[in-house]
Amino acid sequence: MPTPRYSFVIPVLNEAGHIAGLLTTLRQRFPSAELVVVDGGSDDLTVQRATPLCDRLLHSPPGRALQMNRGAREAAGEYLFFLHADSIPGVDATRLAAYLERKPLWGFCRVQLSGDSWAFRVISNCINWRSRLTRVSTGDQMQFVSRKCLRCFGGFDEIPLMEDVALSKRLRRELSPLIIAEPVLTSSRRWQEKGVVKTVLQMWALRLGFALGVSPARLRRIYYDGR
Repeated sequence: MPTPRYSFVIPVLNEAGHIAGLLTTLRQRFPSAELVVVDGGSDDLTVQRATPLCDRLLHSPPGRALQMNRGAREAAGEYLFFLHADSIPGVDATRLAAYLERKPLWGFCRVQLSGDSWAFRVISNCINWRSRLTRVSTGDQMQFVSRKCLRCFGGFDEIPLMEDVALSKRLRRELSPLIIAEPVLTSSRRWQEKGVVKTVLQMWALRLGFALGVSPARLRRIYYDGR
């Protein structure tokens, strides 16, 4: 079997409602890609629904950084695309191949939040403006790295939160990212559940705290437990 040009690495935890649809879409749109799902200990039907639809189903302790590093070690693709289970790439296989012909070492996509609210359009535009200006992306933006480059940089920092931001900051010191114009459509459920204003303020506070040296463990408690 020929080595795939790229692999999608998808960390999951209790994503039974999204994983089958995502994998089916990826298989249809990117038939030559390798699909790697890394489960962090789901207690729903995630594993059962993912297994027949992916190329590799791996198991890992919970934590996105741990799961993505596990997937990166096992994936065969020259490029590794890290994708959340509730996100769908906007780029197609032809355009993605053209981007990869530029030989980028890392990059990310623009993002578009799902939902019709004008607030989600504003948030999406702000995220895209900020990430282009700072060259720092988040997991919602389908970060991608060449497998060799990721190995040279030691993979994701195995921290409980902000592993995506930390990797971007390490990579940008040495390498300019390629930004894929076609946005990833990602779920706005976080904003819908917690409220737009509260979520935006929380995201700003977490990013500021991380920049000021607050431990990722404490940031995770703030994010998930509010303390």
